[in-house]
Amino acid sequence: MDSPIVTRFAPSPTGRLHLGHALAAWEARSLADRFSGRCVLRMEDIDRTRCRPEFVGGILEDLDWLGIRFDGPMMVQSSRFSAYEHALQALKDRGVLYPCFCTRREIAEEVAAMGGAPQGGRVDVYPGTCRLLDKGRRKELLKSGKPFSWRLDCRAAARITGPLLWRDMRSGDQVCRPEELGDVILGRKDCAASYHIAVVVDDAAQGVTHVSRGEDLFPVTGIHRTLQALLGLPVPQWYHHRLVKDASGKRLAKRDRSLSLQEMRAAGMRPEDVFRLMRES
Repeated sequence: MDSPIVTRFAPSPTGRLHLGHALAAWEARSLADRFSGRCVLRMEDIDRTRCRPEFVGGILEDLDWLGIRFDGPMMVQSSRFSAYEHALQALKDRGVLYPCFCTRREIAEEVAAMGGAPQGGRVDVYPGTCRLLDKGRRKELLKSGKPFSWRLDCRAAARITGPLLWRDMRSGDQVCRPEELGDVILGRKDCAASYHIAVVVDDAAQGVTHVSRGEDLFPVTGIHRTLQALLGLPVPQWYHHRLVKDASGKRLAKRDRSLSLQEMRAAGMRPEDVFRLMRES
């Protein structure tokens, strides 16, 4: 490679780290080390309803105990809302955002009436209701003060970008067609910027060349590639690593109350025991 690669580990402080986080941190650090590169740390704390400042210290303590080190200062997303607002404004200026006034319940009801949405009937696949509003009705709703979210008009995005390529280090070259993505939310009142906006803006700001993350995020990479194209941001490579799973093959997650690294440490486990469990899971 012409220049050293940069990877990143980006946990959210919604609780203590568990075995899956340990694997993600280790994968990011190992990928950087393999190419004599750098690995940076980012705290993804824009979700004000779930993130807690007290968990930041616990995460840093867990990483220190594991012996996983990072290069340069830690980035904290909650200090970067102006950067995300700038990106949202750039998308508005390109005509690829529109206000959505639908509630989650209204979206679910419309999807059900359509006879089921793509991707297994997930209710987060938006049917495009507010994209089809005429200008007069949209202006009326905005003037009324009704809460709304900003959605990406993927059809408009596709007309600008056309098909896009991206590369995964495990799965090879991929093609993204923005018109097939669905109109995702990029901002709302209770969260000024979505994960999708924040992650592409921050990866560019930190100079990330190789995005190392779990394979569960593979399906959203097309959204990120589209935003990079619309915002004129550098395009990294991706490395979607395997996930840590339980005996039944289910992915371990904080919400399932899987054992935390703090609890493992209190039970007398050593870092090498954690790494062994990672390899065996």
